[in-house]
Amino acid sequence: MNRLLKVCALLLLPWGVMAQGLDDSQQLIVVTSKDWDAIQGSAQRYERHGDAFKKIGAPFAVVLGKNGMGWGKGLEQVEERQGPRKEEGDGKAPAGMFKLGTAFGYEPSADTRLPYLALSESIECVDDSQSQRYNQLLDGSTIGKDWNSAERMRRKDELYRQGIFIEHNTPATPGAGSCIFFHIWRGPVMPTRGCTAMDPADIARLLAWLDPRRAPLLVQLPEAQYEQLRERWKLPEQ
Repeated sequence: MNRLLKVCALLLLPWGVMAQGLDDSQQLIVVTSKDWDAIQGSAQRYERHGDAFKKIGAPFAVVLGKNGMGWGKGLEQVEERQGPRKEEGDGKAPAGMFKLGTAFGYEPSADTRLPYLALSESIECVDDSQSQRYNQLLDGSTIGKDWNSAERMRRKDELYRQGIFIEHNTPATPGAGSCIFFHIWRGPVMPTRGCTAMDPADIARLLAWLDPRRAPLLVQLPEAQYEQLRERWKLPEQ
């Protein structure tokens, strides 16, 4: 099995055998924004100590989708919840609770315990919802192509120099949104097309801190929805 296939296998690993929702997670990243339309937010790291989550380090700034957030397809069902829904190409970052997948970057290796994918010129993330490979990172030079649209991951800018795949819409439902990452921002007031972006030092800190053996999760919500769900999801007070 080549390196890319190994990484993809880890990306698709059934993490449910290690953790069931927040109860068994030992690491948590919480991202909150003022409201559904906000393009800026704040992130905080937590680690579990006994039954409680304790803050790790200071909060740090992030930017979200150019159209704010919408309910995504994560670990919790959202069918009956009020608010916008995340769809392909809508410019919204996904709201909800999500597992974290592979790390990726331009360098051959990185300081991380996450599975790591070094981005070559042929690595793509498929955003064509009609493709069988929808919402997958893959090497387009080695796989029969059935998609008409994909994002080239080895960019000419620094945005994907380091990043982490957020397991939104995994396994994929057509049209529910694809290729959602933590990655480096263009700047603190410049939104994304649906990802969550941050300063290079903060993404590097996440890569070094996250440990897949500790079942890390992302909870990303507007502040009001966070408070509404805090007891039900057993989330820490902010």
